[in-house]
Amino acid sequence: MEVNNKYIRFDWAVKRILRDKANFAVLEGLITVLLGEKITISEILESEGNQEHDYDKFNRVDIKALNSKGEIIIVEVQLTRQIYYLQRMLYGVSKAITEHISLGDGYGHVKKVYSINIIYFDLGRGSDYLYHGKTEFRGVHTGDLLEVNTKEMNELKLRVPGDIFPEYFIIRVNEFNSVARTPLEEWLDYLKNNRISDTTTTPGLQEAREKLLYLSMSEAERKAYERNIDIIVSQNDALATSRAEGRDEGRAEGIEIGREEGIEIGREEGIEIGRAEGERQKSVAIARKLKAMGMDVATIRKTTDLSAEEIASL
Repeated sequence: MEVNNKYIRFDWAVKRILRDKANFAVLEGLITVLLGEKITISEILESEGNQEHDYDKFNRVDIKALNSKGEIIIVEVQLTRQIYYLQRMLYGVSKAITEHISLGDGYGHVKKVYSINIIYFDLGRGSDYLYHGKTEFRGVHTGDLLEVNTKEMNELKLRVPGDIFPEYFIIRVNEFNSVARTPLEEWLDYLKNNRISDTTTTPGLQEAREKLLYLSMSEAERKAYERNIDIIVSQNDALATSRAEGRDEGRAEGIEIGREEGIEIGREEGIEIGRAEGERQKSVAIARKLKAMGMDVATIRKTTDLSAEEIASL
């Protein structure tokens, strides 16, 4: 394992380097490993991910690609921090579907969408570092899998909804603590530790070793990259501090509210109210920290789900 070479963080690479057609092989490799079939990128589609603001953590890249059967698919890659993360995933997929179908096209032009979500924060409960979800319709009484007639190449074929409905991958980077033995584990090792084996044969990582070396960046690129890393570290520290403060404030206030309300509506409902108020106080604390750092209101809204009016009043 080569550990001396320093490689560029994947989130930065996606935003600044991997959009170039000459570097598509890196993203193709990641998608190929996840989907288990050869994927070839046709183009990077315009999306909200093409923003260049340093504070933009809501990175989304939409990719038009061909699978091993030559079928066109849309792949959405998100690297996001947000409280309502599952809703964010659903919104991103919906945008990918609607943004990339021409006005007047029939429903037969809707493409299969794969949503790849690479997260570097605590999402919730679960011990695995990779989760996969797809849609199935099963009989409530029989348990059989529903197959639907679809028209393809002027003939009717039976397809299961999972062949058409979006599929989701959630990669929980911080949960990966294994030795990299498989192609997927090698990718996780890079995503978490910015480390790539000098003998790797994993799709995408061979190209990444050549294209994502820190030392190959120009002085201006390195300065911009290091500034971005400093921002990420500061934001993570601010978020961690705010969460801790928010938990403490929310717990104290929640207990008090729970005590007062519990007299009339019962202990269980009082605790629930306290818990909800605690979540709000945590969001307020986070917003204060981010506002003090000079972050714009739109980004703070996405991070905390507070309204612009609430943020302005802090």
